[in-house]
This record gives sequence, C-alpha cells and structure tokens, in this order.
Amino acid sequence: MYPESVIKNWRNLFMAYKTINPFNNEVVKEYDNATKEDINKTLEIDDKLYHQFKKQPISERAAILHKIADLMRKNEDDLAKTMVLDMGKLIGEAKGEVELCALIADYFADNAENLLKPTPIKSGAGDAWVEKQSTGTIMMVEPWNFPYYQIMRVFAPNFMVGNPMILKHASNTPGSAVAFEKVVNDAGAPEGSLTNLFLSYDQVSDIIADDRIQGVALTGSERGGQSVNKVAGENLKKSTMELGGTDAFIVTSDADIDQVMSVAAKARIYNAGQVCTSSKRFIVADNLYNEFVDRLTKKFAEFKPGDPMDPTTTLAPMSSARAKDKLTEQVNEAVKAGAKVQFGNKPIDLPGQFFMPTILTDIDSKNPAYSKEMFGPVAQVYKAASDEEAIDIANDSNYGLGGIVFSGSKEHGAEVAKQIETGMVFVNTFMFTLPELPFGGVKKSGFGREMSSLGLEAFVNEKLIVAVDKPDLNNLAGGLF
Repeated sequence: MYPESVIKNWRNLFMAYKTINPFNNEVVKEYDNATKEDINKTLEIDDKLYHQFKKQPISERAAILHKIADLMRKNEDDLAKTMVLDMGKLIGEAKGEVELCALIADYFADNAENLLKPTPIKSGAGDAWVEKQSTGTIMMVEPWNFPYYQIMRVFAPNFMVGNPMILKHASNTPGSAVAFEKVVNDAGAPEGSLTNLFLSYDQVSDIIADDRIQGVALTGSERGGQSVNKVAGENLKKSTMELGGTDAFIVTSDADIDQVMSVAAKARIYNAGQVCTSSKRFIVADNLYNEFVDRLTKKFAEFKPGDPMDPTTTLAPMSSARAKDKLTEQVNEAVKAGAKVQFGNKPIDLPGQFFMPTILTDIDSKNPAYSKEMFGPVAQVYKAASDEEAIDIANDSNYGLGGIVFSGSKEHGAEVAKQIETGMVFVNTFMFTLPELPFGGVKKSGFGREMSSLGLEAFVNEKLIVAVDKPDLNNLAGGLF
C-alpha cells in the first residue's frame, strides 16, 4: 500500500493537460497547469462579477449569449477540428456538436428571462411570491466525450442567471476548453463569466471549499462524482451530478424490427460508443432476438475505421489509450466469465486507439459485464420472454440515466417506459438532446437536472417574499416561526 503522500503526488501528476491525437498518437500541444495565483485572481474577479451581474439587465447577457451562438456557427469548422484532435470524434459529429451548442445558447438567451420570472403563490398571508436570483460562482468539472456540449449546457443557463463560472475540463481535451473560453471572450462577455483553469484534483477540492464558490456541476464517472460531491457536502455546497449509465434498449414482441434496426447500431456506436446515454444493453423479446442479433452483426460489420477528419470514416478511434485499454480489459473479463463474442473483439490494423465494434451475448447476472458500464463500441444483447422480464433486467442496475423502448405503439412503449428506473426514456426513437428537455438521472447516475427550466434553476436562490401593508396580529403563526 502506497503512502497517502505518494498517492496524492501521483494524482496531481496525472493531471497533465495535453492534446494527443487519438488517430495517430501524436502529441499536438501541452499546456501549463494553473498556479495558486491564477486561482486566487479568478476567484476575486468572479466574486466582483457576481455582484455586477445582479445590477445588470438580463437582456444584456442575452445579447452576449446570442453573439456566442453566432460565433460558434461562424467558426464551426475550426471548433470541430479542435475537438477531433483532442479526442478523436468524427468530423461530422463534431460539427453537429458545435451546432447543438449554438442552439442551446440561443434557447436560453431567448427564454431565460421568462423562465426566471417571479412565481406567485396563493396565500392568506398576503402577497407572496418566489424570486429566482443568482447565487454566486459555480465550479464546473466536465468530461472529454462532448467537449463543448458539456460546457454549454451548464454555461448558458448559469450565464443568464448571473452566476460566474470556473471550468476544469478533462486533461485530454485542453484545446477544446481554450477554444470555448475564447468564443465567450470574443463575444464580449465580462471577464470572469467563464474562466478555464488547468487544475489538479487537489486544486479542484480547494476551489470548491472556498467560500466564494456556491455550487459545483460535474459530469463524469461515478468515482469522480463521489470525490467531488464529498468535498461539496463537507462545505455545504449545492451540486449536480451527471454520472455513468448502463442504458437499456428494450425491444418488445410487437416492435417493428425494421424501425428498431434503423436506430440500434447508431444508438451504440455514435461517438465510438463513448456516450453516457448510449444504449449499452439491448434487451430483446425472444421472438425477435435471433433476427436482431443477426442484423445488428451485419450493421456492426459495415463500420469503417479511419481518419476522423475524413467525412467517409464511420468509426472513430477511442479517445485515448487508457480508454481503449480499460474496455479491452472489460471485454476479456466478460468472455472469461462466460460471455459469447457474437462479433468483433479483434484488433484493427491502424495506429490509433481503434476498437472494433463488438457484440456480446450469453451474459448472466454473475458476469462482471452485467453490472459495469462499458464506455466504448460494445453492445450487450439479452433475451426477454416478456415485457416484465425486460423491465426487470433493465432495472437490475445501480445506474439509472436513460433508456429506449421500441414497441408496436407509442402507448405500449410509454407503459413500459414508465416502469424503467431512469431519469429519461425515449419511445420508438433514438435518444437525443434539446435545450428545452431536462437531462439527468437517478441511482448512481447522479442527481439534479441540466438543460430546460430545471437546469436554469439548478443554482438559483429561490427566495420567498411576502409583502403586506401592515402586520396581521390575528395570525396565529405570526412571529412563531
């Protein structure tokens, strides 16, 4: 067992921020870590900005957020290429992510003022309402798999609320963090609106503990969520956590198999399978199981690995050697425990971090793969004799992020969806995200919501105000509480 001091040094050294192209393993650029002086300066600037924002009309921030959306669309190609170099995303998917970010920015710029209006309360106590006010600086800790989107879904609503933000991005996507911050600054946002800092784990903990930080938003692993939430809890800071998922894709006995197959492969392989809400467990009615496995095998075989900058490439590399090695270990462990490789699990003769799309079947509840999230292009397929069995398998997980149900009718699908223990379920379609739809999970997939009105209210002070012309001395509760 290593001493705590050694473990701490290793954890901090591990946070070396550099862009390593996953396609060819070349180091593109290395970045310097933030100093203590950088952190203190940022906290001071953000605290002043928080008080300035309280006096500023929300319409001024809306205009800046629209400008951010415009700049993202104008610079789509460059922003997308930066993302590809950072973590290997297909260029077409990268451009789609940039456009999604612009859409989110426009949505909150257009709707935040209305969504933040005071909420009246019917009460015999007099005029009563709830004001939704800013709380202060928010610390955001974001992952590498959607380098811009993960930032934007926290930044846009909190910017409109009036909460300054500090960003700690993943160590393998520093270029994307720098690029996003530049867009914010170029749009004319006040200094401190979003500050990217290349931080160690200890520095993140110190920042969260600072009295000027009022909340923390994290998207990441279960272990990362536990660590950050522990510090937040010890310092009584509000937090939102979007963690892992083992999302189920249920196919009921009356489902249209052609519609199912139009979605299934993409639901697993998009972003090289590195999506918290991608379908990782396909639970298929026994009358459709064999056809589903055969057709999914054929679709997986069609994916073409190659340079993610090439629009004809359909299989991107994984984000890093570490990610690929972990997935390889998980698959080997599953096979050793009895899982059958229906397709894949073979090397790809390219220099980058490629992983062949793989289908595993015959996984029982004792297999380690049954309960673990496989973050890459690996599909687990299960057979179910009834809706009830499919639901039981879907819910037999410590995670509860999202899910998909394909059924013969949306009504039947919705009845199944209601019984799945997750934060989101989509019926007869792939999972997608829009700014007006809340995003988040339950169980060990986290808590709190991002996007929509719920995300806008995640870090607000919901202040009750009661106003009367004179005290009601006959009110029995008056002055007692």
